Amino acid sequence: MSKNCKTDIAIIGAGIVGLAHALSAAKRGFSVKVFEREEKAIGASIRNFGMIWPIGQPFGKLYSRAINSRKIWIETAQSSDFFLDQVGSIILAYREDEYQVMKEYCDLSKFKNSSAELLSIKQIFNLSPYVLSKGLIGGLWSPTEMIVDPREAIKKITILLKNKYGVEFNFGTTVSSVEPNLVVTSDGNKINTKKTIVCSGADFETLFPQEYKKFHTTKSKLQMLRTISQPKNFKLGPALCSGFTLTHYDSFAECSSINSLKDRYKKEFPFAIENGIHIMISQNGLGEIILGDSHEYGLTFDPFNNEEINKFIVDQVKSFISLPSIEIASRWNGIYPKLIGGTELIKEVDNSILIVNCLGGAGMTQSFGLAEEIAEEYLNI
Repeated sequence: MSKNCKTDIAIIGAGIVGLAHALSAAKRGFSVKVFEREEKAIGASIRNFGMIWPIGQPFGKLYSRAINSRKIWIETAQSSDFFLDQVGSIILAYREDEYQVMKEYCDLSKFKNSSAELLSIKQIFNLSPYVLSKGLIGGLWSPTEMIVDPREAIKKITILLKNKYGVEFNFGTTVSSVEPNLVVTSDGNKINTKKTIVCSGADFETLFPQEYKKFHTTKSKLQMLRTISQPKNFKLGPALCSGFTLTHYDSFAECSSINSLKDRYKKEFPFAIENGIHIMISQNGLGEIILGDSHEYGLTFDPFNNEEINKFIVDQVKSFISLPSIEIASRWNGIYPKLIGGTELIKEVDNSILIVNCLGGAGMTQSFGLAEEIAEEYLNI
């Protein structure tokens, strides 16, 4: 990159939010340059389940955005040839209060264009024969959820953007300042821009910290695990969740029985509630099972994982499914930004600078759809 150059759109950050905006802008014919301070994406965008998870989004704008994102994920996977499995999801009910929330959700979904439905025990076994039957009452099925391996997907989307759309990536390049119509890097390069979109993820203290201070922003640290590859003949099928998931996602907040379920969990599982644990598993294209996760909120975290959390997650998984192997190959944590009381932070600093951040753990589910909305509203250049 020359010392002084120009582009229509400069994007700060090469995680899923940045990539989604690069795709949306490039498809509209804009020249795009992406700046990422690391040599490759290493943040929350590769440290997640790889779940595209519409059922977690409340009905209305967010659910519609997630469904739109889903369509773009499918198109992008076909163009990039990365693993994408349209497996759907099942939330399992082993207690009556969990099943009651599911019934209420299905009643609501009939009027809100959702294809979720209740499953009998037999129907669950037809989709996922490894689920444990003892105490099982039923489940909530949704066909919209999909699985990717974020490590592979993020890499191949980057290649697609570069090769098909001519997006220029500047990895290992720190942006020291963003000014109206100008991006300045730490090595002295100056890039004239028509629009700069700042998608810096959890690193929101570096660029425009004063803007973030105007909003109630925080961060979430989550812990996850990955097993070794399961035998080739083992297929998990749908992503599976325990009843904890009902209390985690806002999509179930409209159900009147959710509060009594939360009260029971507080009494029976104080450790899980204290650590924001909800139990989900999925299988990636390598046959590995991803397990998680927990949620700790704050601006600064202990860098060391809590093994008690990992043990709780593994024990809970063992309570509802029989896996050929539960041998753990990797343990890690990820940190993502969150806007308390909101669903995303979109802030126009001036008419040439836009901050897009704080999707609150729904980046994989929401980014592509959000980027389309942003392009329609802000890229009229």
